[in-house]
This record gives sequence, structure tokens and C-alpha cells, in this order.
Amino acid sequence: MPRHPIGVFDSGVGGLSVLRALRTELPHEDFVYLADSGYAPYGERDEAFVVERARRITQHLLHAEQPPIQALVIACNTATAAAIHLLRQELPGLPIVGVEPALKPAVASSRTKRIGVMATRGTLASAKFKALLARLAGQAEFVCQPCDGLADAIEHADTSKIIALCSIYTRAIGQFGLKEGEVDTLVLGCTHYPFASECLRTLLPAGVQLIDNGAPVARQTRRVLPDPASGQHSGQIKLLSTGAPALLAQAAERWLGLQVPVQALPG
Repeated sequence: MPRHPIGVFDSGVGGLSVLRALRTELPHEDFVYLADSGYAPYGERDEAFVVERARRITQHLLHAEQPPIQALVIACNTATAAAIHLLRQELPGLPIVGVEPALKPAVASSRTKRIGVMATRGTLASAKFKALLARLAGQAEFVCQPCDGLADAIEHADTSKIIALCSIYTRAIGQFGLKEGEVDTLVLGCTHYPFASECLRTLLPAGVQLIDNGAPVARQTRRVLPDPASGQHSGQIKLLSTGAPALLAQAAERWLGLQVPVQALPG
């Protein structure tokens, strides 16, 4: 009897960074990953639009996929901030895990207590993010930088644009380093951004930490599953996209080593 998969969605290919962590934590689970690339990037859309997309995708994963999902991971900071509280109210029986910029782990590991945050405008403007900042007031200084265009550049594997934007945004954050007053920790507040880590490391001094939220999300997903899979079965992956299937297929092969056909979905 086929197991119910875990549903994972993002505005595009960025959530593959979370899927990578999920597969490490839960190697026997099946996953269905939906990239809403036809409507990306979410971070530059208004909140009502993101909520509508999150609802539509969740309904697809619950009713159009067979078997339906057993849990949902919103692998997108912007969609989590806009929609997770509504989805939890509307679907109380479905375990739902979201992502948020990893500010708390950054505070714990930073020595200078000056922390950079790269995120989309949608995430930084959200009430959820502002509440997270407020809870950490006095524990560190956060330099928050909206990164217009970076998720889209990563989505389309535009290397020259990724390099240019990372350079612009890291300079805007200020002086990085390990001395007092310098930024010693950089939070990657969008699930796309871990795929720019190699570029970012070439721009930053040695010793500056890059922190994303893939591993904590994977651990939380394990905790909320009613019956985690075990045994010798290797989990299967299904990939769906509302945009160009080739973008997701290429990204999955490039970053996860997956050669899986991508099913195109209508919007």
C-alpha cells in the first residue's frame, strides 16, 4: 500500500534546499515537491496574492495528488509569514511546518552580536518577522537587507546576476568580520539563498557564518509526523511545477543530484 507523501512547496526552486535537508532527516519518506514558478517570486508580491496561492497549492496536494499528503512543509519564508496561520486554522488535522529566518540560531552562535539578514521584502515587512525581531530585542543587532531580484536570479541560474546582486547586498549590510562592531553571522532568510552560498563565501571574510533553516525545519517535520517511515525503503520524489518544468528539473539535478521528470501543472 503506497505511503502518504510529505508535501513541500515554494514559489520556485529555492525550497529544494529544504527538501535536501528533509531527505537527509527522513530518508524513507516519500515527498511531492511543488514549485509555483509560474507565479514566482512571492517575495515581491502582495500578501493577499501569496495567501491565495498557498491555499490553492495546499488544496491540490490534499485532493488532486494520490495518495494525498500526510503533512505539509511550506518551504518559503514569504508564504510562511503570510499564510501558515490561516492554513493551520482551516486544516487543523494536517501537520504544517513553516520556515522563518534563523535569527535565534544566529544569536546563539554570533560572538559580535551583529548579525546580517538577507531576505525578501515580503518576509521583512511581515508581521511574523517583526514579531520575531521583537522577541530578540536586546540580544543582538540585526542589519536587515531586502534582496530584490536575488531569488529570481537563483531561480533562473543566472550566475553573473547572482554574483552582482550578492556583492551589492553584502556591501549594503556593512563591514563583515570577527571583530567587535563587525557582522560575523549572515542569516539566509529565503530558501533560495543557500544556493548562493558558494558565491557569498567568496565575498565574505573567513570565519563569517552563513545560517539557513533547512536542518531545523527537517527536525521539526520529523517531530510532527504521526508515523515516520522506517526500514530499507528509499523514499521517492515527485516534482511538480506551474512554470517551466525544465527549470525545476535542472535545479533538482544540479543541487540534489536528482534525475526526476517534472510534471507541469496548470496555474
